[in-house]
Amino acid sequence: MNTLPPKASEWAARMAGRWPKCRRPVAFLLLSVGTLLSVHVAHSYGTMYAAQRQLEREWEHQQHSPAAPPLTNSVTRVSIPKINLDVMVVEGTSHSSLLNGPGHLDDTPAPGATGNSVIAAHRDTFFRNIGDLGRGDDIFVRRAGHAYHYVVKRKAIVQPNDVTVVKPSPQNRLTLITCYPSHYIGPAPQRLVVIAERIDDSFHN
Repeated sequence: MNTLPPKASEWAARMAGRWPKCRRPVAFLLLSVGTLLSVHVAHSYGTMYAAQRQLEREWEHQQHSPAAPPLTNSVTRVSIPKINLDVMVVEGTSHSSLLNGPGHLDDTPAPGATGNSVIAAHRDTFFRNIGDLGRGDDIFVRRAGHAYHYVVKRKAIVQPNDVTVVKPSPQNRLTLITCYPSHYIGPAPQRLVVIAERIDDSFHN
């Protein structure tokens, strides 16, 4: 039984006839936005993959070159078995640099050198699983024909303005940094830091 007043019932009938027509432009708009986002993500990952392959070719050449390149000009490869990560590191942590790989922070020692070497990456790409690392997990660094073995000592969650984690250290340290929480929508408010120290044993390239 229709309980609406006559005029309200007539208005509802008109709107019911118009609603399917209104939904078509909205559906088309949503589909277009979804398609554009998919293309953007595919392009970003394609660019990242190409950059990583180019860096890997450079790394291979440097590893087998009779004359090893200067440490500051060589490509770093970082492997973390616990999280199945095997990645080439770029120099610098600008937005464009981090689209191609984890970035070695300027003004910190090269990975493998004495001091606190800092590497940062996005939480939704290369470093999305570093939160799974724990004390004792291995990190392997290969650079300029040399191989280095690090062991995770601790993790910390810090504020973005906490610079203590990037300060110089007398120890042979490797510090990995990414935004936190990893699944936060929008700019994440904190930073996840993994600190590892180099041990003296060697391993094969």
